[in-house]
Amino acid sequence: MSRRRFLEDCVVRLVNQERETAGLAALPTEEMLRQSSRTHSEAMAVRDFFAHLDPDGTSPANRMRVAGHPFPGAENMAVHLPNALEVVRAWMASPGHRVNILGPDFRAIGAGLFRERGDRLGWWTQNFGYV
Repeated sequence: MSRRRFLEDCVVRLVNQERETAGLAALPTEEMLRQSSRTHSEAMAVRDFFAHLDPDGTSPANRMRVAGHPFPGAENMAVHLPNALEVVRAWMASPGHRVNILGPDFRAIGAGLFRERGDRLGWWTQNFGYV
């Protein structure tokens, strides 16, 4: 398993711990959501932006559909954080991100990380889906 995949899976495990603490079901990783998350993380780093909408106007729902996931839900993003624990802590401290993590109707999750070579900080994206 690659280091990137390991860190992405750590995000999912930590999110599922938060969900279980709140009495919610754990979310399985959906590879299509992982791919849409990875694609967005890399695009933000390479194109030097930090937003849910790409500079060309592509939305999170569009990215999830392009990756093959038919029922997009929501997206969380973080930048320049060193590890999964710091990312999930930051998201849980943010009301909007917390709402996504604890969304009772979501049924799948995918986390994506992009790091420049030699960089210990990353661009993180997390996508949620309904099916």
